[in-house]
Amino acid sequence: MGLRSRIETWWHSRLPLTDSWTLGQRNIYIVPTRGGASFAALLLLMLLASINYQLNLGYVLAFLLAGAAVVSMHITHGMLRGLTLHIRPGPPVFAGSPAQLDVVIDNPGGARYALALRLYDREQHGRSYTAVDVPAGSQATATVSIVPATRGWHTVPPLVLETGFPFGFFRAWTVWRPAARVLAWPRPEHPAPPLPGAQPVPGEQAALQRSSGSELEGVRPWRRGDTLRQVVWKKVARSGELVSRDTASSGSRELWLDWAASAGGTGGTGAGDPEARLSRLAAWVDSAERAGIAWGLRLPGSELPTGQGEAQRRDALERLATWS
Repeated sequence: MGLRSRIETWWHSRLPLTDSWTLGQRNIYIVPTRGGASFAALLLLMLLASINYQLNLGYVLAFLLAGAAVVSMHITHGMLRGLTLHIRPGPPVFAGSPAQLDVVIDNPGGARYALALRLYDREQHGRSYTAVDVPAGSQATATVSIVPATRGWHTVPPLVLETGFPFGFFRAWTVWRPAARVLAWPRPEHPAPPLPGAQPVPGEQAALQRSSGSELEGVRPWRRGDTLRQVVWKKVARSGELVSRDTASSGSRELWLDWAASAGGTGGTGAGDPEARLSRLAAWVDSAERAGIAWGLRLPGSELPTGQGEAQRRDALERLATWS
């Protein structure tokens, strides 16, 4: 780690972790830009020329432009002063996919212009930024994104809000360390492997055996996998609609996504690779949910009961993301 990196790490460690950041004199920094330094050099040349040639109008122009630059410094600093930043982390994403972070900028004063929000580490996260104007006494939202490379919880990297308004002679900025975290689910194996076989729900097996031929409980639309004996041919002849008997033998089935059945992961990795197993289980979770059957998840030391729906899917993926 270089000297600059060590200094930045030390500096960031002194900043508090908070999801709300109010900007004031103590956390706004301002320095001249390259354009500002060039403008200062030009003013110096104008002043020297005015002194050498005794040009009264030259004095007036030089000091007038210098005064404008000083006023612009005050305006640039004021574009940030008094703002309050709040972070709203987005929903979990799969590892390797961008996670959206919404930053709400609360402005209790006059209108603020040409604000730019970006991630602090440009080398790691790129040089892109989000530009935003904030109306007087209102709010605006700026969005940045990070790409978590691995599963699990990830801290939000430091954020920078900066501006060069109005002339770009000065750059004012603040560095903020949000306390929020982003959850990354395991990246699903692609292509998704076939699901393990579903089994009858415990407790229905006896009824399944007693009624293999079987007492009619009703009819339902035909589903792939129904046998010819289950098809109600009389109703098919009358209405042309393909339906099946809904008997105890066609009782509900459930699927268990078991750690023990997930051997052999992505790219030919072996059964002993935990990340490959988690990747396969993540693919199975999405496949099972699309199949529309009840499913559960078994991990070493953890078991998610069978169920269906988005809440079941998110719970399973969160368990996979945080398993250790």
